[in-house]
Parts: sequence; C-alpha cells; structure tokens
Amino acid sequence: MISKAPKKPLVRRLSPEEREQQIVAKAIGYFATHGFSGGTRELARELGITQPLLYRYFPSKDALVDRVFQVIYLSRWNPEWDALLRDRGRPLARRLHLFYRQYANMILQSDWIRIFIFAGLTRQGINDRYLADLRARVFDVVLAELRFAHGVADPTPQQYEDEIEFIWGLHAAIFYVGVRKWVYGLPVPEDLDRLVAQKLDVFLASAPGTLRNLRKAT
Repeated sequence: MISKAPKKPLVRRLSPEEREQQIVAKAIGYFATHGFSGGTRELARELGITQPLLYRYFPSKDALVDRVFQVIYLSRWNPEWDALLRDRGRPLARRLHLFYRQYANMILQSDWIRIFIFAGLTRQGINDRYLADLRARVFDVVLAELRFAHGVADPTPQQYEDEIEFIWGLHAAIFYVGVRKWVYGLPVPEDLDRLVAQKLDVFLASAPGTLRNLRKAT
C-alpha cells in the first residue's frame, strides 16, 4: 500500500491591513534592538519580507518610522488621562498617583525606552514631537494644579522655566528606571507601582516649598 504524503497545512493569506500591522510590529522589535541606522534593504531582510513589499506599504523608511512613532507613543496614550489630571473633584495627590502609576507602566517597556533612546540619538524630531506633547498635556497641567492647590501665584517666564525643570526631575527619575533595566541591564525593583509612588511622594512633599522659593529667588 502506497502511503500518501502528508498534506501541508494551509497558510491563510494575510489581508493588507494584517500585513501592515505585522510589518509595523516587526519593525518595532527591529528598531528597539538595532536602532535606526540600517537601510531599507537590511530592514526588509530582518523583517522577513522583500524590499518591494516593504515599499508597497511604506514608501520610505521615514514613513515606517512615523508609523512606529504613532503606535509606540501616540496610540498608547490614554485620553482619559487628560480629564483625570484636571479633575478637581478628586484630591490632587490621588489624581497624580493614578496617572503616574499608569503612565509609568506604559513607558517602562523595552520597546518604548530603547526606541526613545535610539531616536534621540539618530532621528532628530521624533522625540521633539512627543516631548512637546508631554509638556502641554502633563507638565503644564500638573504645575497649574499644584499652583491652584497651594495658592501659589502664576509664574513669570523665568519662574515658569524653573518650574518645568522641577517637574522634569520627577519624569527623569521615572524614565531612568527603564534605562537601568532595558539599556544597562541592571536590576530594578519588581514593584514598580511602589517605586513610582515613592518618587511621586517626594515630589509632592517638596512642591509647595519649591514653588514658593522660586518666586522669592527671582
């Protein structure tokens, strides 16, 4: 009796939308590992597709990088955070703890941290867009809420820039946890919520005195 060769499993053909999502997902992994220095030929080979197929979905490397930026940095932003930060029906400390716990869990991921670092070194303009948005949606709002909560007058231009440096200290401390883990390969505390809460408590405790001292200094 002649045995029949086993049938090969049918491979479902991806729709254009699924193929595009697959390319973007693989590109995120590639950029997070290798940075942005490679050309489209090398990129296509690493993604397991042909260069013409890559160009069919993304006419240039910049177009693909822009899509990665949208997926990593824009689509992960929770629009509910905007209302949360301004909700004076809740205590300010409670609002900030809710926001920063969720925000930290969004950014303290390998792809977020590593792509942000690589982009800052080699892709001028990508991080600028994110940081401008962060300043408008978080820095300015949090500082305004702190002034309101503690009865501190609106700042002069110099005082405002000093306040921005103050809140940068909080964000840098949170971001550096991800750098330690995903860039330096160093251990970090497992309970990130607790770690972020500690950093935020220090920031909130020092905020009233800092804001008032900035007005005495200028």
